[in-house]
Amino acid sequence: MSRRKRTDKPLTQLPVPGFVIAKARPPLLVVLGSPGEVVHLLFACPGVEATCFQFDLYQADRLREALVDHKLKASVVTAPDLWDLPADFQTAVFMPARGGERELKIDVVEQAFHVLRPHGSLVVWSPYEGDPFFGPLLKKVFGRVHTPPHGGDVPPDTVLWSAREGEGERRRHEMTFQARIKEGPSCRFLSRPGTFAYGRFDNGARALAEVMEVEPGDRVLDVGCGVGTNGVFASQRSGPAGFVAFVDSNVRAIALADHNARVNGVAGFQAVASSTVTGPEEGTFDVALANPPYYAAGSIARLFIERSKAMLTPQGRFFFVTKQPEEVLGVVEEVFGAVETVLHRGYVVLCA
Repeated sequence: MSRRKRTDKPLTQLPVPGFVIAKARPPLLVVLGSPGEVVHLLFACPGVEATCFQFDLYQADRLREALVDHKLKASVVTAPDLWDLPADFQTAVFMPARGGERELKIDVVEQAFHVLRPHGSLVVWSPYEGDPFFGPLLKKVFGRVHTPPHGGDVPPDTVLWSAREGEGERRRHEMTFQARIKEGPSCRFLSRPGTFAYGRFDNGARALAEVMEVEPGDRVLDVGCGVGTNGVFASQRSGPAGFVAFVDSNVRAIALADHNARVNGVAGFQAVASSTVTGPEEGTFDVALANPPYYAAGSIARLFIERSKAMLTPQGRFFFVTKQPEEVLGVVEEVFGAVETVLHRGYVVLCA
């Protein structure tokens, strides 16, 4: 198989290919992409009615701000699945992330089929020259795959497109995994692409679950919950009198956390999609668990720390897992005061 070659510059620094502009017929759907990439594309398609789809509320908020800053008119929507949108788009443009999750790319292409009008087109603008991945995938899902005419401004296999013809099978990509904490009962978790640690119980989450202190009857806040593993394990300790609030900015993750809480018998819980860690009642939780993206901006870690403090009772306990303690320890001390550090499974759990 030929090796993928990265373009010298990110898509935001390359001209939008004329073929992509020509294919962007309204109503247009822009699937995922960074705020910069989406703005770059829409700038090249002035006046085209566009909807921008995201899984994550934080990313959606950033995109809305970027659209306002650049005076671009487009709506931004979030949903657990792309095919939750009506099948009313003439064109969908997908700009996959460099090094992005393979299973998510497959899931997006297969779900994109179902949001197109009959004969509508999915256009993939890849960040790789000679990308061998999307051609076979588009052919499998759509039946046929096309490239722009030779001699244009598009490197080979950088832009590919397919048209929706007829009806297609709805194939959902998901994985179920089993996990347990110490000698506790095993739990079964459903996960889907685009959520944290797809298909597995991450070692950082496991470290947090093994270190956390939860008592019977505790109200537990699981911040950055992903598919809900830590909140479910916390509920085993808090028991039928306890309560768990799952919070995440990824709406697909929240739908899965809700599902996993139900199938694993969590008696009292709520699942809240929020990019600001709001929704559950402040000052009412005995325990807050925080598992932020490890390589995300420091502002997200600070948000998790400050909002957890606001959610806790005066005697509440806070547990924060990280691989970069030097970057967040000062913030935890600033917000909570004294901090205990526990090294476990190659991670540091900050307890306050």
